[in-house]
Amino acid sequence: MRVTVIAGGVGGARFLRGLRSHLREAYPNGDGGSTAEITAVVNTGDDMWLTGLRVCPDLDSIMYTLGGANDDERGWGRQGESERVSAELTAYGIGWPWFTLGDLDLGTHIARSSFLRDGLTLTEATARLSERWPLGVRLLPMSDQPVETHVEIVVDGKRRIVHFEEWWVKHRAAVPAQRFIQVGVDAAHPTPAVLHAIEHADVIVVAPSNPVVSIGTVLGVPGMRAALKAAKAPVVGVSPIISGAAVRGMADACLTAIGVETTAVAVGKHYGSRARGGLLDAWLIDETDAPGAAVLAAAGIPTTVVPLWMNDPATSAQLAADALAAARR
Repeated sequence: MRVTVIAGGVGGARFLRGLRSHLREAYPNGDGGSTAEITAVVNTGDDMWLTGLRVCPDLDSIMYTLGGANDDERGWGRQGESERVSAELTAYGIGWPWFTLGDLDLGTHIARSSFLRDGLTLTEATARLSERWPLGVRLLPMSDQPVETHVEIVVDGKRRIVHFEEWWVKHRAAVPAQRFIQVGVDAAHPTPAVLHAIEHADVIVVAPSNPVVSIGTVLGVPGMRAALKAAKAPVVGVSPIISGAAVRGMADACLTAIGVETTAVAVGKHYGSRARGGLLDAWLIDETDAPGAAVLAAAGIPTTVVPLWMNDPATSAQLAADALAAARR
């Protein structure tokens, strides 16, 4: 069993953790692992150079979560962090004082930046970073070419283009986004490893990540949609919207900016039926959104109604099992 997951951020990390747990039970290898293979194709649109370091928020959130080092209470960063270095950087007047990087987290960014300056690709650097953690998942950046999501906003009557993290963290997405700009995407392409993971997958899952700035950014890489449409494996999506609200974060602000309602039905239709030129062969929605299943079916998207809340490892593993069952159907 080879499962490829298109993922970004906290929702993707928690789904992958549940998928790993389920596959270890369903396909045990006798050593506590699994004979199944999981590959995560991860959004890198949140990436940036900050204080001379390459920061990759989604890759790191997933790596820390799978490695057992993520701060689950905050939802990001490392457990047991201190912030002495960030305080020093602020005192020197560099960096973003509203975007605090912990000391342990900075170690990751220093190592990644060193690898990149030594000539490694981001894929190779990610593999090197992953070696120290018992991930059970292969992490692949969506592209080795840098792509950064920027946001056009209006502040005090003036139009500004800011990095996505400034809009997301500093402004808490409270300033309406006029549009999202994927800087560098035209020159990007999926890596051979990403294309191989899609082509040879038995199941492809679109994780419950932000449909616009996580999944949407991955799909925006030239060649990515074509690879998914040509894949032999079924493509199953998990809704990040439950009862008309984002499970986590401020995805509603992103959806509003592109004219999509914050509902499981609207996001499913936004992705579209693969049989009709879209992305999905199946879509999972929560029990509270069950009335929308008929609407989605009419749009050519077979829909399964299951509990979507990933409240603990058991419910996350069950959601992963439900996604794979939907793929088999």
